[in-house]
Amino acid sequence: MNHLFTERFSNYSLLKLQKDMLSGVIVGVIAIPLAMAFAIASGVKPEYGIYTACIAGILISLFGGSKFQIGGPTGAFVPILFGIVITYGYTDLLLAGFLAGIMLVLMGVFKIGTFIKFIPRPVTIGFTAGIAVLIFSGQLENFFGLTGIEKQEKFIDNMHEIVLHMNTVNGFSIVIALTSLTIILLTPKFLPKVPGSLLGLVLTTVLASLFLPGHIETIGSRFGPIPSELPHFQFPEITWERVQRLLVPAFVIASLGGIESLLSAVVADGMTNTKHNSNRELVGQGIANIITPLFGGIPATGAIARTATNIKSGATSPISGIIHGLFVLLTLVLLAPYASAIPLASMAPVLLIVAWNMSERQQVASVLKMKNEDSLVLAVTFLLTVFTSITLAVIVGLILAVFLFAKRMSNLLVVSKVLPDHTLTSETVQSNVVNAAHDCPQLSMYTIEGPLFFGAAQVFEQRIMDTLHYQSNALLLRMGNVPFIDATGEANLRSIVIHFQKQGGIILVLGISDPLLPMLQNSGLYDMIGPAHFFDHTGEAITYGLQLIDHQKCLGCTHFAFHECTNLTEDGGLPKATDETKTAQLLK
Repeated sequence: MNHLFTERFSNYSLLKLQKDMLSGVIVGVIAIPLAMAFAIASGVKPEYGIYTACIAGILISLFGGSKFQIGGPTGAFVPILFGIVITYGYTDLLLAGFLAGIMLVLMGVFKIGTFIKFIPRPVTIGFTAGIAVLIFSGQLENFFGLTGIEKQEKFIDNMHEIVLHMNTVNGFSIVIALTSLTIILLTPKFLPKVPGSLLGLVLTTVLASLFLPGHIETIGSRFGPIPSELPHFQFPEITWERVQRLLVPAFVIASLGGIESLLSAVVADGMTNTKHNSNRELVGQGIANIITPLFGGIPATGAIARTATNIKSGATSPISGIIHGLFVLLTLVLLAPYASAIPLASMAPVLLIVAWNMSERQQVASVLKMKNEDSLVLAVTFLLTVFTSITLAVIVGLILAVFLFAKRMSNLLVVSKVLPDHTLTSETVQSNVVNAAHDCPQLSMYTIEGPLFFGAAQVFEQRIMDTLHYQSNALLLRMGNVPFIDATGEANLRSIVIHFQKQGGIILVLGISDPLLPMLQNSGLYDMIGPAHFFDHTGEAITYGLQLIDHQKCLGCTHFAFHECTNLTEDGGLPKATDETKTAQLLK
């Protein structure tokens, strides 16, 4: 642990502290409205989002694997947390977050972080865009000031509720929402150093308080006053029944939290030319999610937009993330009573902008234009995220991606029968030059190129068995361009070996790569084929095979004269004398 802090805060100086304090305050200002907005969108009180930004933000910076990561409540969690609150309630959400934290720590300890990077990009783009749609649609109620709506977990049901209650539109809410949205959009152009979301909330809150008191719903009117202190420590009641009920939701939180955090860390790496520690990041996220629920906070993860803002503001170390958390805490203590006056219509545009920014419109369009397997994976993941659940979307997206990848890889496997050329010379034999003009039934030769795995193994076996000459006594497999063999490929290769050996034939293997050799040895296939039957050069393999097969039968070849089959020297070349007498003497 000491090494961890020494490494992360080495060569720290007063100048760096000043930069970290400035960036921490800037990110803290941005985090406050987002924390409340994400909490409200998740179906809980706004102060729970502030608790999360305080506690999780500090812990993620202290124990995470990225120097610049800013943690807290994020939009990616909104649909998941809302579904858990609707189904199980807020208390069970805290326990689910606690369990997710334990899972994240275990993921880091067992180095699962290195595997998360293998999740296909179309899957992450698909569910991220789907989450953006869910967040956007979830803010329509507050934007239009609708009343009487019963929140539903499913997108279709929510849309149905909104349509049914469109007759309750509040014009004052629309005016405040549009004003807030305009301020958020224009602030970066005229006041680039001022957070637009915060300015929009402050100005519209003042307008609503002065001119529209009692006409629009506020945080206070819906959720009550925001406490100006952190809640007391409270350990959740853990029973086996509750744990069983919440294992799946907790796993979903942990999985999505891990993915989002590592994506955010990768973005930070790209902006700073640094390298994060994936597994340490998962451990840090886990610690934060274990402790935060004990103080009433909701699950947290790395926030890409806030992390990017932290870097752009000049952050130099994790101190900036700690300052960000302390600033949010100080704001809670000093200004909590004023936050209760914020109109919900003012907060809706904040999340609408978040949804727009996280929709990854350009990447979605780019992938869809490709009109290939990736386009299908993205579309399926997106639609399932919107119309079913993120859990199902990710599972189906991954399965579909693996299936299509296997299909694509299977097309790379080429199994071609090649026929020795009677014009071979010493040089052409060694360079594996072959020609389809001549055939010797006694020796069948195949070139296998591409991965021999479960998606292509059956094609490999069928291709050889369907074209193998019934008179063949030797089967030469040229496998120099086979990058890997899995268990299914090994089983199909074994099936060919067994079948051919039962017919009294021999198997010759050419050019097997060093990484594949131990696998064949461990499986026993190496010994079954015979160590003497593995070669590095085509000429050597042909020479060996022709010396073992029945030369008399070879005399009956119609396309291959006797001397053309057997006129090879031990090193795989052709002797200058090519008449049958001298060649026969050579073979004796």
